[in-house]
Amino acid sequence: MRKKVDERIRTLIENGVKSRHRSMFVIIGDKSLDQILHLHQMLSKSVVKSRPSVLWCYKDKLELSSHKKKRAKQTKKLVQRGQLDPEKVDPFVLFLETGEITFCLYRDSERILGNTFGMCILQDFEALTPNLLARTIETVEGGGLIVLLLRSLSSLTSLFTMVMDVHERFRTESHNQAAGRFNERFLLSVASCKACVVMDDELNILPISSHMKTVAPVIVREDSEGLSEAERELKNLKEELNDDFPVGPLIRKCCTLDQGRAVITFLDAILDKSLRRTVALLAARGRGKSAALGLAIAGAVATGYSNIYVTAPSPENLKTLFEFICKGFDLLDYKEHLDYDMVKSANPNFKKATVRINIYKQHRQTIQYIQPHEHEKLSQVELLVVDEAAAIPLPVVKSLLGPYLVFLSSTVNGYEGTGRSLSLKLLQQLEERSQISNKNTEFVVSGRLFKKIELSESIRYASSDPIESWLHGLLCLDATKSIPNINRLPRTGECDLYYVNRDTLFSYHRDSELFLQRMMALYVASHYKNSPNDLQLMADAPAHHLFVLLGPVDESQNHLPDILCVIQVCLEGHISRKSAVKSISEGRQPFGDQIPWKFCEQFRNTDFPSLSGARIVRIATHPSAMRHGYGSAAVELLVRYFEGQLTPISELEVDELAEISPRRVIDAAEKASLLEENINPRTDLPPLLIPLRERRPEKLHYLGVSFGLTLDLFRFWKNHKFDPFYISPVPSNVTGEHSCMVLRPLNNDDIETSGSDTLGFFSPFSEEFRKDFTKLLARTFCRMDYKLAMCVLDPIKFSEVDLSSSSGFVNSISAILSPLAMERLEAYTNNLVDYRMTEAFVDDLARAYFWGKIPTTLSKDQASVLLCMGLQGKDISCIEAEMEVKRQQIMSLYMQVMKSFYKFLHDLASNETHSSVPHLRDLAMEPHPVSLEEELNAAAKQVEDEMKAKADGMLNPDHLQRYAIVDKEVDFEHALQNGGGKALSGGHFSVKSSKSKIEKLNERKRNKQEKGFKTNKKRKSN
Repeated sequence: MRKKVDERIRTLIENGVKSRHRSMFVIIGDKSLDQILHLHQMLSKSVVKSRPSVLWCYKDKLELSSHKKKRAKQTKKLVQRGQLDPEKVDPFVLFLETGEITFCLYRDSERILGNTFGMCILQDFEALTPNLLARTIETVEGGGLIVLLLRSLSSLTSLFTMVMDVHERFRTESHNQAAGRFNERFLLSVASCKACVVMDDELNILPISSHMKTVAPVIVREDSEGLSEAERELKNLKEELNDDFPVGPLIRKCCTLDQGRAVITFLDAILDKSLRRTVALLAARGRGKSAALGLAIAGAVATGYSNIYVTAPSPENLKTLFEFICKGFDLLDYKEHLDYDMVKSANPNFKKATVRINIYKQHRQTIQYIQPHEHEKLSQVELLVVDEAAAIPLPVVKSLLGPYLVFLSSTVNGYEGTGRSLSLKLLQQLEERSQISNKNTEFVVSGRLFKKIELSESIRYASSDPIESWLHGLLCLDATKSIPNINRLPRTGECDLYYVNRDTLFSYHRDSELFLQRMMALYVASHYKNSPNDLQLMADAPAHHLFVLLGPVDESQNHLPDILCVIQVCLEGHISRKSAVKSISEGRQPFGDQIPWKFCEQFRNTDFPSLSGARIVRIATHPSAMRHGYGSAAVELLVRYFEGQLTPISELEVDELAEISPRRVIDAAEKASLLEENINPRTDLPPLLIPLRERRPEKLHYLGVSFGLTLDLFRFWKNHKFDPFYISPVPSNVTGEHSCMVLRPLNNDDIETSGSDTLGFFSPFSEEFRKDFTKLLARTFCRMDYKLAMCVLDPIKFSEVDLSSSSGFVNSISAILSPLAMERLEAYTNNLVDYRMTEAFVDDLARAYFWGKIPTTLSKDQASVLLCMGLQGKDISCIEAEMEVKRQQIMSLYMQVMKSFYKFLHDLASNETHSSVPHLRDLAMEPHPVSLEEELNAAAKQVEDEMKAKADGMLNPDHLQRYAIVDKEVDFEHALQNGGGKALSGGHFSVKSSKSKIEKLNERKRNKQEKGFKTNKKRKSN
């Protein structure tokens, strides 16, 4: 049964074609595929030119049954044979085969950049992300259609709770309930867009698109020639330059005044033919950047440039550029196959894209595509064109610059995520150097001249396109225009930190939208890595929270306060030990919880993931309030909040706040059908801003940050007592910076720590990181800036440390140097040998110093020279260029360092030698208690007493009795008789004593003692 299509749908399509504005259709239902053909037919009838091309994007399946694919093959064969009967063929199959349709997977959507289509079909809504939405919609030209296909929904509000594919990345072990705030805001924004229509699969307009009731055919206002004011100015410019070659013929192809002026600027740089010039073309999507570059390249060929190289992320991105090069050749009377040939790529990944144009009209000329990383092929280049530079890593773009003319083209409003990196970093550096070169004529020789062009008027569609306004509002792409000026900057002490309720922030209320735009404006102005996906992360991720720093708030004035600083925080940790052990054993890291998983991987520690922490994802300060201390104030208030130092709320207030739980789905809408349901922003919402003193903080053990390692950023976090534990060995592909993770322990009663150490439980891990980093400086980080490396190592100033406690210092010279190395060090300090004699052991000395093993205080310059030569192994000439110091000064600093080390090691060696030699025991010399005179008098008295006693003893009978012969009288007489009654000639005769042996032995001992006493007495007298 055929049904008549609502005339309002046809009117909306025709209005879009007349005004060159795009229209969007959201079709809900399982039969939505059948309505694509009808919409395409209505568009084809409204468009004067050929049938519109179609871009069909999907997740992984086209949802076309096998028999339809079989019929499509048969139809293709019939078309080739010319035997096709249109009345017998399924119209949808005919549409698939005869229409100019480009099928593209969402994951391959980068290859469609720079292409233009008349219709875009987006299916698999659950796989859509803000990045994909922006990338695909902006390929549609004015008057085209965007068709969004949704499966059957019982209610539109069920979209709020739809599980998106990206939510899988937002969930963590401790936070697994993702919200649908982004989908809610998306649906409410669609209802407010005048060019968006929500329908069912029978093309019935739903009540949410109430604005369609008043749709009416538009009347295009034209002057006598049918030109607007801008078109009139462009026509005058073309007539003025008509006779100039090559700009006159080329500018005829320009569609807007901005594009015409851009082509003139490019051709001026080409005709100037000065080396080291850079021209950057910046604009949003659909402004004609690639077309302007193509016309400029054609002009360069006409002026004689021989070697022209073109680069982009993929040659498919250059489809428009090569197309306009050929159109420029046609305007300059170049004929294909006669004057030039086009070469297609044989690489199947490039899908036969144009990669080379050979020109031989005047002389041999070439336009060659190279991949961005092939900068070594640019030795003979005269002109280098970089299209879609925002999608190329920033270090690669820097490596492409050289002594030749460079044209850059890029989108900078956040589509690719690196656009802000290009504008904030590279273009800012080029502009600063160009300003220096204008002031200093000597700099012109080595510096680059820089010119920036911006396009605001759209080429693909007319100005004031409603789809563009809707998309930019939804994804906050024009956020930089929302930064209000601050009349008065308050003192940091007057500012306070507030918690932002995300349900209210993404409710699509007028004030909430304005506050969200201002928050995103600070992000875009402060960060280079911005993409629309960040908005969905802020809205739906369950572990993310938002804080804003505001000045004094006057509640009597009915306006939003100025945002001084924004902080986005992600709660992490609270992971089970089982999950940590599994992660280490399998060698993988789940999504989220960056700091716990990285800490667990680095230190093989399964206890740390169980702690609860928070990671500061982003911190952005108002451009007018930078370097005024607001970022530091916000961080300190956040630390105090999580440490519980701010006034806690009472239990009653906690219960009251817990009762205010916003409803995720409107009850009334659940009971209504699609044709009766009407969606409006919710009204039962909590306050947008909550003072921290009225909200109970989460109990955390640490606060961490992950960021691209730069000197300013590292100093900022170091000043706030954050210490590093990880630096990525591989730099980022986007910025060329190493990822760095720092951590600050919070005061918490759950962990036992020593009160003297400010790092608490983190102290041993910090020391381990320092040791690893000093070793990696010789290899992985050998090219790191010495100032940054010095800031990371932060050597100890021993003048501020108590040296009496030698714990941790080197106590043996053999622990650092061998005896031969010590001799070489001594010889160098005495100027007997060259510094190269110390290269074999300077790394050992440097590591010992930066590990705090050598208690010697070096100046900043001395430590820097030691780091460059000892840890990074840099040559003197390299250090001379990096430090901007003369060679003699470097060698003088190096000599001072070596002398300091030699003094310490020499003293250490002397102490070791002194302790190894044996020493006699030292006797204590104390005064005698008796004086010499008293001692002599006592000795004399003793001698006198002994002499007197001896004299008296000689006459003592008892004494003489010792010499008496103790025997019997009979024995004596018998002895005399034996001698004949006479004495012998000697006067002696013997009588046997009757004493016992013991008595004789005792008598002998007494005689010896008396004899010894007499001998001693003689010695004393002598």
